[in-house]
Amino acid sequence: MKSDFLKYQAQTSPYPLAIEISNAKGSYIYDVVGKRYLDFVAGVSANSLGHCHPKVTKAIKNQLDTYAHVMVYGEFIQKPQVNLCKLLANNSPKNLNAVYLTNSGTEATEGALKLAKRITNRPEIIAAKNSYHGNTMGSMSVSGVEKQNQAFRPLIPGTKFIEFNNEAEINKITKNTAAVILETIQGGAGFIEPENNFLSKVKQKCKEVGALLILDEIQTGIGRTGTFWGFENYNVIPDIIITGKGLGGGMPIGAFISSFEYMSLLKDNPKLGHISTFAGNPVIAAGGEATVKEILNKNLTSESLRKEEIIRKHLKHPAIKEIRGKGLMLSAILDTPELAVQTVHKCLENGLILFFLLFETRAIRITPPLTISDDEIIEGCKIIVESLNSIIEK
Repeated sequence: MKSDFLKYQAQTSPYPLAIEISNAKGSYIYDVVGKRYLDFVAGVSANSLGHCHPKVTKAIKNQLDTYAHVMVYGEFIQKPQVNLCKLLANNSPKNLNAVYLTNSGTEATEGALKLAKRITNRPEIIAAKNSYHGNTMGSMSVSGVEKQNQAFRPLIPGTKFIEFNNEAEINKITKNTAAVILETIQGGAGFIEPENNFLSKVKQKCKEVGALLILDEIQTGIGRTGTFWGFENYNVIPDIIITGKGLGGGMPIGAFISSFEYMSLLKDNPKLGHISTFAGNPVIAAGGEATVKEILNKNLTSESLRKEEIIRKHLKHPAIKEIRGKGLMLSAILDTPELAVQTVHKCLENGLILFFLLFETRAIRITPPLTISDDEIIEGCKIIVESLNSIIEK
């Protein structure tokens, strides 16, 4: 199977982890020889409820037995789509009451950028340096790492970049700006939190010049950072939310959310201003609704903050310089990039799945399922510490 994987499946990196998966359940993934791995990554923040959560699985199976794809998005009334949109709107600020479901986070980014330009009729987008919003052409155009973008230029013109948390650069937002797009917590850059009310100051500047604020909640949203939306931690309400990853409980999904007034502009002039065949797929929407309900009903949002404290208590080692992030969106910053690579691979040998961040090469990602138990957290932290010890002692 590994040789076929490398021969026939297009690869995303030169050195994939290449575990051959047999099955997965709860906080664990199993390979074909029966080895068990504790999952501290959750499909890169996507498996909010772990693997094969019974309520999500039941919802998916029930919907699959009822109907799957029946029509392009937005034409037929489909209960799973409506229920999920209503659930998201009811757990968002009042001005964010209309939801457009998509197939992924990067598609949600594309939709949000189109919406901002449609609302303002302005050409310019401002994004942050070291940001990441997805890998399609529009999303790459507002992702601020030239090393990633240079091979695919020309990208969409009209984007300017500011430094995250640099208040002096807020003045680059002008009456030519359609929108500012920021990650609530910068992900690929190393899980960098906003400081000194940076996000609210950006929002105020946007209001002054008539621009919109788009907050990318693809990783921070749906309970991972201690509140339903990550921006609730930082005293700001955006004009458009982008979400994805953890929304689907492991199924491919995304959404952009704004006011009904703004969203209505996509219906006309031109008609079908934003369309998608498989967006809001009813099977996936059913899984998303079950995921969000379980997160809310089991209060997993506040639990993520309590579990963060357990990680910070037990994950201590001289080689760990700091732990960044909030809730169960954490990164441990090590001495060197080489040590980070060694640690990920040594932990894999020792039965723990970790992963990297896109641009902060000294970091190891710690984004376990929101359902992970206290004992599993302690077990994973112990494996990291012991793995670091074995690497450094060599």
